[in-house]
Amino acid sequence: MKFTKKVLKNGLRVITIPMKDNPTVTVLVLVEAGSKYEEKKVNGISHFLEHMCFKGTFKRPKAVDISKELDALGSQYNAFTAQEYTGYYAKSDARHFKKILDIVSDIYLNSTFPDAEMQKEKGVIIEEINMYEDMPQRHVQDLFMKLLYGDQPAGWNIAGEKKNILRMKRDDFVEYKNKHYLPEATVLVVAGQITEAEVLKEVNKIFSTVSSGKKGSKTKVKDTQDNPQVLVNFKKTDQTHFVLGVRTYDLFNKKNAILSVLGGVLGGGMSSRLFVKLREEMGVGYYVRAYNDPYTDHGVFQISAGVDNKRIDEVLEAVLEECRKLKDSKVSEEELNKVKECLIGNMKLSLESSDDIANFHGGQELLKREICEVEEKAKEIRKVTASQIQALAKDIFTNQKLNLAFIGPFKDKNRFLKILKF
Repeated sequence: MKFTKKVLKNGLRVITIPMKDNPTVTVLVLVEAGSKYEEKKVNGISHFLEHMCFKGTFKRPKAVDISKELDALGSQYNAFTAQEYTGYYAKSDARHFKKILDIVSDIYLNSTFPDAEMQKEKGVIIEEINMYEDMPQRHVQDLFMKLLYGDQPAGWNIAGEKKNILRMKRDDFVEYKNKHYLPEATVLVVAGQITEAEVLKEVNKIFSTVSSGKKGSKTKVKDTQDNPQVLVNFKKTDQTHFVLGVRTYDLFNKKNAILSVLGGVLGGGMSSRLFVKLREEMGVGYYVRAYNDPYTDHGVFQISAGVDNKRIDEVLEAVLEECRKLKDSKVSEEELNKVKECLIGNMKLSLESSDDIANFHGGQELLKREICEVEEKAKEIRKVTASQIQALAKDIFTNQKLNLAFIGPFKDKNRFLKILKF
């Protein structure tokens, strides 16, 4: 699928992906402003700001003015915040392209942050935090990042702390937005039944006069560890939800394709080693996943599952044993080929709609400033060898890199530290 890239004079990057046979269009704005760009006293502001951008603009003064207009177009729309970026998007019938571009850009550029709406939204965000804390499968991911990175932005909760949310003021949003929501830190992606000429004509009308500025930076992650670490969160649950993981490499490292295949061997699909071991053989849980999660200056390989409380010890030992096997023996050619095709097939299946296509291209451009197409990624995956997987397993699966976070009816972390060794 061919795309084009145009950089406006103010630094805004515009990515257009024409999809002739797709009846929809997606407009996505991505900006380098996530929880890693925050200071401790305003941790959570990236996510809060994302909410506030839907609360009114000069052209559309109330939240309902925005939602009614998008609903009248039959549009799907939302926003999201991560550690390194925030995104705003709308997807609709392709004939509504101009309208959804106008609305999404208005939300991004012209939000007014009404104080009354901000005070109400504080309650909404606190309830969102409560909701995630009541979802062990989701909350254990936050605890895992806290375990690895502690009191630095990479270890803070993206949604922030409740006390921070309650004391935020309108000026905090204005200051943060002026510091980070700048054209040179922004990628605008349009994917669907559209041409580059149409996109650039409309984008220039809206964005060409937006001034650039001095972008705020983020703190470099301190990524060191000397011993295995365990974080226990006591909760009376019917299952123990855990994340077992090791530190890996950043987004730019050439070993990421190997890590993807290694993750596929362990937890990619219903025939993967951990799925067969934990679900089919042991019958201890419903879900198990294994994958690498790279960021711009660090990376984490993780295995997560929800399992029978009474059998958590033997589950952890079984997971560690499967990791050991990758260090001790090469993956067979048959299994390796199966995993590669599974990864490539799933990647292609995940890129059938215009919003998925927009995210795929936009995320790469924002963080790496280059875009690798699907077939290029498939080629990288197919190049991975069994020897590379074994060498990588030996490198990352070491005792001093081990980390375990879990939520369940347990309090004694020393019990689990005794298990935590390859």
